[in-house]
Amino acid sequence: MAIPTTRTNEQARISIDSEKCIGCGKCIDVCKDLSLVLKDGKVSLASEPVFGCIGCGHCMAICPSGAIEVNGRYLSPKDLFELPPKEQAAGYEELQTLYQRRRSIREFRDEPVSSEKIKKILEAAKMAPMGLPPSDVNVLVLGTKEKNHLFAKDFCDYLEQMQWMVSGWFLAFMRPFWGKANAAVFRNFVKPLFRVYTEKMRQGTNLVTYDAPLAMYFYGSPYADPADPVVAATTAMYAAESLGLGTCMVGGVHPLIQHGGKAKKFREKYGIKFKSREGLFILIGHPQWTYKKGVKRTFASVVNWN
Repeated sequence: MAIPTTRTNEQARISIDSEKCIGCGKCIDVCKDLSLVLKDGKVSLASEPVFGCIGCGHCMAICPSGAIEVNGRYLSPKDLFELPPKEQAAGYEELQTLYQRRRSIREFRDEPVSSEKIKKILEAAKMAPMGLPPSDVNVLVLGTKEKNHLFAKDFCDYLEQMQWMVSGWFLAFMRPFWGKANAAVFRNFVKPLFRVYTEKMRQGTNLVTYDAPLAMYFYGSPYADPADPVVAATTAMYAAESLGLGTCMVGGVHPLIQHGGKAKKFREKYGIKFKSREGLFILIGHPQWTYKKGVKRTFASVVNWN
């Protein structure tokens, strides 16, 4: 049985047309499951693959003669497409310009994001490099500022019921279990976040989603690679930037709706299917202001190990 996801727990099926196979071995080289071997100058299925075909499609994509087809795990030969010419690809300078121009935007014009642009953002995010297929990333789309305001209002109402999480007695009790770093995060970030979110919402100001015209919540499942939702969300942000939109990631929503009965009810109301180890909420819209300058960023460390 192949590695399971919420979408399937079956192996994909590899079919080989021996008459078309030219025995070049490229498919064997790219299959990291060791599902393929060369026998008598032709490719055939191995008797002891590592997991069983996971449906990555590498063998089917690399085969120069069309001798291999993979079906299953939400993959079929119909999913193959011709790669755009290399000369059409963005170069380093173009990518660096895109990265430099994107910055966190929380002030948006009162202008909706078109359904066409939403579709393009999602199509780009689907191409993000993720873990084992089929992707277990899920996306909640809130496509109007009214929906975003309602979500933020409900979230703040939920936080009002969860004030015990940032109370002095609870933080003191959890300190030995969390450790120094987590205790500091809760004391210096989460507790003030509860306060400013809820107080400002009572005053009619939304500091959760900033009434953005579009928000997307990328999250996984218990089976998902924890990095997958974050990688997909990041790809979506750069896609939005390429479409002339501003973006901002919101880190204060995901971790607070993962555990407990009230969190489950909140997720269910908005069709959020699973609690997830990692997830990311991003805001998207037409920027109200235009920036002329950027700010350089740094890593904590870069070590060239010898």
